[in-house]
Amino acid sequence: MAVKAYLFDSYGTLFDVYSVSRQCEEKYPEKGEQLSKDWRELQLQYAFLSQILQQYEPFDEITKKALMAALDRQKILYEEADAEELSKAYEKLEPFEETKKVLSALQDSTVMTFSNGTHGMLQPLIKHHGLESLLGIISADEIRQYKPSPAAYQYALDKLGLNKKEIVFVSSNQWDITGAASFGFQTVWINRKEEPTSHLGFVPDLVLTSLERLPEEKPPQ
Repeated sequence: MAVKAYLFDSYGTLFDVYSVSRQCEEKYPEKGEQLSKDWRELQLQYAFLSQILQQYEPFDEITKKALMAALDRQKILYEEADAEELSKAYEKLEPFEETKKVLSALQDSTVMTFSNGTHGMLQPLIKHHGLESLLGIISADEIRQYKPSPAAYQYALDKLGLNKKEIVFVSSNQWDITGAASFGFQTVWINRKEEPTSHLGFVPDLVLTSLERLPEEKPPQ
């Protein structure tokens, strides 16, 4: 079955979440790198807890609260306004070097980002890097169900109006690949750190170390 659409995760796949370390370092010298790592860890933890507890909070709020928790972990004194301001760094995350080139090469298909981020986070980010003509947005916030909930993937499928096997789902996050593979999408894991595959039984159809070769490489049918 021919591929008609590519669904890309945003954070960690198209855009480097750890690029916020620069803004963190400017604000809190000698803390930036570790703060960015703690921030991402707690952001995912809070989103997953929100989903499991069925107490949905938008991802921009999750992101700010995760930053505040990361600052607490580092024993950094701050005002909530400081966290609010620093959270805006997510609107200017750096894309990976190959992102724009790869998105441009796939324009014969429908190309969307399917992200836990809100439109309010994603639209400024995509606009900042001039990617509006290359990348549409489907946000889990529209259904208030975070990935890897099956309901989130079903929502994306319904929005595209395609067969599951006509869609290639691309993510650098193994938990996201596990969710998408379990749902039945064709999956490409961008395994930038060359991590081992999980033992949960839902393996990606294709593993690449960057997005670079995605236009030439296709998951086996």
